[in-house]
Amino acid sequence: MSDFELLDPSGAPVGDGDDLTDGLNPAQKRAVTARGQALLIVAGAGSGKTRVLTHRIASLIRAREAWPSQILAITFTNKAAAEMRERIEGLLGASAQGMWVSTFHSACVRILRREAERFGYGSGFTIYDSADSRALLKRIIKDLDADSYGFTPANAGAKISRLKNELSDAEAYTATMNASDPRERLFGEIFRTYDAELRRAHAFDFDDLIGQTVHLFRAHPDVAAVYQRRFRHVLVDEYQDTNHSQYALIRELTKPVAPVDAERLVPPVRAAEVDGTGSIPGASLTVVGDSDQSIYAFRGADIRNIVEFERDFPGAEVVKLEQNYRSTQNILSAANAVIGNNFDRQEKSLWTSEGDGKRIVGFTGYSQHDEARFVAEEIEELHRSGLAYSDIAVFYRTNSQTRALEELLIRSAVPYRVLGGTKFYERAEIKDAMSYLTSIANPYDPISWSRLLGVPKRGIGPMAEAHLANFQEAQGISFHEAMLRAGELTFGPKVRSAITGLGDLLGRAARMAAGGGATDDSGTEKRPAPVGDLLKLILDETGMVERLREKRDPQDEARAENLEELVSVAREFDAKNPEAGLVEFLTEVSLVAAADDLDDASGTVSLMTLHTAKGLEYPAVFITGVEEGLLPHQMSVDEVGGISEERRLMYVGITRARQQLFITLASTRAQFGDISVAMPSRFLQEIPEHLIEWRQSPGEVTGRGGTESRALNAPRSGARPARGGASSTNSSVTFGSGGGRGSAAIAEPASGNMQSALDKWRERKRLAKEQQAAGGGFPNLVGGNVRDNGDLELAPGDRISHEDYGEGRVTGVTGVGSKRIAHAVFESVGERKLLVKLAPITKHD
Repeated sequence: MSDFELLDPSGAPVGDGDDLTDGLNPAQKRAVTARGQALLIVAGAGSGKTRVLTHRIASLIRAREAWPSQILAITFTNKAAAEMRERIEGLLGASAQGMWVSTFHSACVRILRREAERFGYGSGFTIYDSADSRALLKRIIKDLDADSYGFTPANAGAKISRLKNELSDAEAYTATMNASDPRERLFGEIFRTYDAELRRAHAFDFDDLIGQTVHLFRAHPDVAAVYQRRFRHVLVDEYQDTNHSQYALIRELTKPVAPVDAERLVPPVRAAEVDGTGSIPGASLTVVGDSDQSIYAFRGADIRNIVEFERDFPGAEVVKLEQNYRSTQNILSAANAVIGNNFDRQEKSLWTSEGDGKRIVGFTGYSQHDEARFVAEEIEELHRSGLAYSDIAVFYRTNSQTRALEELLIRSAVPYRVLGGTKFYERAEIKDAMSYLTSIANPYDPISWSRLLGVPKRGIGPMAEAHLANFQEAQGISFHEAMLRAGELTFGPKVRSAITGLGDLLGRAARMAAGGGATDDSGTEKRPAPVGDLLKLILDETGMVERLREKRDPQDEARAENLEELVSVAREFDAKNPEAGLVEFLTEVSLVAAADDLDDASGTVSLMTLHTAKGLEYPAVFITGVEEGLLPHQMSVDEVGGISEERRLMYVGITRARQQLFITLASTRAQFGDISVAMPSRFLQEIPEHLIEWRQSPGEVTGRGGTESRALNAPRSGARPARGGASSTNSSVTFGSGGGRGSAAIAEPASGNMQSALDKWRERKRLAKEQQAAGGGFPNLVGGNVRDNGDLELAPGDRISHEDYGEGRVTGVTGVGSKRIAHAVFESVGERKLLVKLAPITKHD
């Protein structure tokens, strides 16, 4: 008996399913009840597509038009599949058993395990996850010495994935590549070796799962016929996000079964299953999606799959779901106006019966800090009006934009979390760059020195690192000095050159940071170099930004932007603190980076990119950085279809808001340390004027000249109190316990005892990390002119001055330790909430 024999219909429920259409609007009812070979449901944002899809499946089973075993419903995430399965079971109960409700990959795994012998594998084949694939590619690249041509596991893996999603393989690639290009030839060898290693291990990577299923069906029509016969109804959610291999799989599953293949099926086909020619007709296909929400082209999604659906499936019916159950009409009208400028879409217009709602709030700040202050203050206003923090989201186009937002939210004591990403100062590339600066300020710090040795990779391995570290401790010198004396150790010429070159760079940077002890032409002692210049020297000479950009990977491009944002941080610090130096900068950063997460019973504000926001919704949404070059992003300008996809991204952001939408931008923005004029986004200009209530328009900022903060309620000229609580004295640096110079000399391990050298160094690092964790922030740094109000005692009734808000009175203090929050009322702006540890406040006696 075949595993795919149809279930016995005797237990199927009887009924016409009319109750399944109760409460649906006319378009939703049509989407549930329409029958035919192909149906496209164009589901606008918030139009109830999941309800329609589940009720359609339930109606097919309830009316005995299909058994559960004949239904294949495909989603993009396991979470969506579980939700769909749960909803259908809620409608049908136990009679829903037997359906396949799964992701593309899960469905293909089930098929491949059943048919493994067809391609010479056992059913227990291995599936390589992304980490396994990276490890394999890393070994291949090393064996082929391909890293010297700029290949990394990340960029090679991304290209292999892209080719496999186009159903291409190593042989097809090498047949069409430019054979005179050594990089292309080398990539072809990487691809061929990678596939050969997978076959040898009887393994598939994630991209193989769909592609191999398609190849299986094409090579073995008798196998394809089994599944084409079984699945009489194929339903696909989020169809606008499908790539070429997923599209091909759907085409294979919905093809008719030829008579010759139908005759060989087991159990034998029944007369009711075939048409007059002896063929089994193709399965009925239902796809649900919205071309206006196709934002994953960088992952291989092909918008043509949904835009050209009617051409691919002649006679297909199209049902449009345009009634929105999420947002107010003002929000929907703005979304309609923006997306209406795209031509590659199915025409539709979202509407709601819930009324116009509040107008969109617009704000233009002079700088990104001005913009961030407005966002923080408005979040507090929303929270005071009764909205939970968890009901508020802040969207941005690039991860580098979070830095100013995070800083202002921390200082305003607003709890937040970064969804789908990492907080700015916790990102690996930021920690890498900061390790250089920390080591320059403190050449005895083992943690930062150990990190910078490997970024970027320069051939200094763990054993070389351990010998250098033990030599440093034995000689009682700094790590930088130990590197310059690498010639005294038994390193090969290549490693020795790399070590001394890096030591020379760190030495030059340290002299810059200290002012060099030199004098200028007038005899005046030179000041320490600005932190921005130090950081730019490090990034330029190590090539950290350029190396990331050379990989041509979107994630690496985002990392490069984060490093450029760090330069902007340093430039801003230099401008605000011209007499300060590197130690003060590191101390200020450490205070912000080490600020504890704030607890709040109403949850946390969600920060995320617009790509991450898809599928989510919030009562209040902020879309920030709505400027040319950010949204739309500069990289999209020269790409075919790039502006259209960026417009869809804006549309997705707008339609996440349920009740209130805020759109913000800045008139100037720091990029790689330079202040540049930011122009309002073309998308902003596509929104009808009457829909936006400008708290401060782009014209107002330009007209005033833009010389001071213009965030909501920000004091104007003359209202700002004198800056207090900060000294301009230089700070000293403490080099650990005794500076390392007074410790007993320990002889360098003999060359035959290399493992003991490594073990000794590992133990030193472990102890150093524990000591650092106990103190928090960057180790061994003492700052004198950076504010840290950790010891400031405040009580209700105390009078305070705030650098931005002016005079105020404390009404209450909550929390403990670094989480203490002062609630205060200011004469100029009313009630505000401040994180005591970092707030720019002075207490009056």
